[in-house]
Amino acid sequence: MTDLALKVDNITHYFEKEGEPFLVLNKISLDISNNEFISIIGPSGCGKSTLIYIMAGFLRPTDGKVIHRGVEVTKPDPNRGVVFQADAVFPWLTVYKNVEFGLKNTSLSKNERVKVVKEYVQLVELNGFENLFPKQLSGGMRKRVDIARTFAIDPDILLLDEPFGSLDAQTKENMQIELMRLWQKNKKTTLFVTHDIEEAIFLADKVMVMRRDPGEFVEEVKVSFPRPRKVKLKISHEFTEMRYKIGRIISRLVEQRKELW
Repeated sequence: MTDLALKVDNITHYFEKEGEPFLVLNKISLDISNNEFISIIGPSGCGKSTLIYIMAGFLRPTDGKVIHRGVEVTKPDPNRGVVFQADAVFPWLTVYKNVEFGLKNTSLSKNERVKVVKEYVQLVELNGFENLFPKQLSGGMRKRVDIARTFAIDPDILLLDEPFGSLDAQTKENMQIELMRLWQKNKKTTLFVTHDIEEAIFLADKVMVMRRDPGEFVEEVKVSFPRPRKVKLKISHEFTEMRYKIGRIISRLVEQRKELW
């Protein structure tokens, strides 16, 4: 198996805006290695979500291509698991049935599915809630269901599009810890889109900073803090320095854009 899990090769993408082509992504390239955790951060409208949709196969780029282990991405595939910001749990299914949903399209027997569902329900600490419906759960618990369902199908790559963006600060931090715990166990190759600098650093091995109009990578910041990481890392001098560095990059991008107007 190659060390390169996913290759984004010179992706350019246009949307239509007021009847005219609008350049959203401009010649984006990125190599993602096995088991690497990359955060992508940038101002609203820079094309982060569009890039994730292209990687997932939901959207075909205007130019360029995405290669998943030697095969060009042309459509969605269960080997690329996606977690969105909005709740994607099925409201008519229980916690158990939600986590089991993707497994029904696999070759696993019923007994094997039961084992996998139990494992991931336990990993996201929803034991005892298996028979509840999403409307009976908090926002953080619904997000745990979403993540458990994605991990349960054992995808090769995880693509997360601001999955914790709608959560309150305390729940968000708890979910970061939860994701880190799951990642530490499974070491999935992961792309994580966020607006939160602190979140980007805490989770990732590398932070890719994007600008907008058009969307382009402008900086790559290596994150070398050892794993597993504890919350107290966020108050360390080294962490604060890195957060300030990335914050300054984004602030300069915002100022440059104002000058264009």
